[in-house]
Amino acid sequence: MTNAGVFVVQTVFGLYLMLVVIRFMLQLAKADFYNPLAQAVVKLTQPFIGPLQKVMPKTGRFSLATLVLGFLVQLLLIVLVLLIAGFGLPNPVSLAIWSLIGLGSQVLDLLFFAILASIVLSWLAPQTNHPGAYLLQQLTEPVMAPARRMLPNLGGLDFSPILVFIIINLLNMLVIQSLAQSFGMPRGLVMGL
Repeated sequence: MTNAGVFVVQTVFGLYLMLVVIRFMLQLAKADFYNPLAQAVVKLTQPFIGPLQKVMPKTGRFSLATLVLGFLVQLLLIVLVLLIAGFGLPNPVSLAIWSLIGLGSQVLDLLFFAILASIVLSWLAPQTNHPGAYLLQQLTEPVMAPARRMLPNLGGLDFSPILVFIIINLLNMLVIQSLAQSFGMPRGLVMGL
């Protein structure tokens, strides 16, 4: 029964955390917020981000409130999973560090799957004008463009996703997983770690 409770909490809070991370990435990428899918993300996250935006300033390309909400959702997710699993809560510093690690993992995972989805979409519907395809392109282009510039032109073949996948996996292994081990983060506490 405990595993089912952990699964439900990780799924529900994980989905909302994914929406918050998508909103954060849309802000970083300066995506078109008139896109219907972007508007849906904003509508679903605004009830919690709105009050935070009143007390936190906008910094550069993104609202600090979005990042803080992602941190708080990840923190709440970790606390609930620990309580459902019957573990005691660690010190607040460990919880905060674990939340930052989980948030970083979520950003890398989302970027990985967004690039993968855009690759598959380019094969299945290369000339599509669907808002989802446009949003994927806007999310991934800030990462893909520098990778394309690093690689030589190979006659129409784009190997930049492979380079970006390697970099994402290296960041995941060398930074995220190393930090998780260094700070004693239990395995399975955050999905994907």
